[in-house]
Amino acid sequence: MTSAIQFDPEAIRRLAEILRETDLTEIELSEKDAKIRVARVIPPPPPAPVAPSYYAAPVMPAPMPPPAMAPAMVAAPAAAPAAPPAPPPASAEAVDPNHPGLVTSPMVGVAYLSPEPGAPPFVTVGSRVAAGQTLLLIEAMKTFNQIKAAKAGTVTRIFVESGMPVEYGEPLVIVE
Repeated sequence: MTSAIQFDPEAIRRLAEILRETDLTEIELSEKDAKIRVARVIPPPPPAPVAPSYYAAPVMPAPMPPPAMAPAMVAAPAAAPAAPPAPPPASAEAVDPNHPGLVTSPMVGVAYLSPEPGAPPFVTVGSRVAAGQTLLLIEAMKTFNQIKAAKAGTVTRIFVESGMPVEYGEPLVIVE
């Protein structure tokens, strides 16, 4: 016949108080066949406010789902003629990773093609560049890092758009 182990509730309260006083998350005691573990969960600190980046895009609200009883036909307003869209960046998937003029991202971050919003880009397709010339910026951890041309040549392809997130090793530009 096994006997039930009895714990002193006051001892458990004292252990819990020790946890709070010392900022520990758990205490475990064992003696002979008895073992007691007192643990607490510390809530994570609230997220730190993020200082807006110079290039921070405005936060757009999520689109609202259509109402359940929407009318079957809704007339759309006439769209004003818009400027022709800029050509999309060239696809980076078809790039030879060993291309001698390929410039890849040395870090994870956000790419920017100009020094500030509204300014002309550092380079465009067809631009002649000198070795060491800035091609674009990558913002990582609130620091703007210049991505420079390793050699002189002509920019033949740009794979990113301004404000686009980039990964380490991702193709950015080809200089031939």
